[in-house]
Amino acid sequence: MASAAPPDRYEKPQGFSVSLNVNAPAEAERIFHALAENGKVQMPLEQTFWAIRFGMLVDRFGIPWMINCEQAA
Repeated sequence: MASAAPPDRYEKPQGFSVSLNVNAPAEAERIFHALAENGKVQMPLEQTFWAIRFGMLVDRFGIPWMINCEQAA
């Protein structure tokens, strides 16, 4: 569950990332590219030693994300 803060209570997110695990590489790519639009990619979505796809970004609203797909579907 998540919700937006009223403008007078907003604080810049820091010290965490929202982690999203998906089952298919194509789904990881779709989500990553949608979140990266007008955001900032910190680590491109690519294969790692633990995942078929992993990437990190901050979306246009300043929310940090980690997208992970451990294996090909």
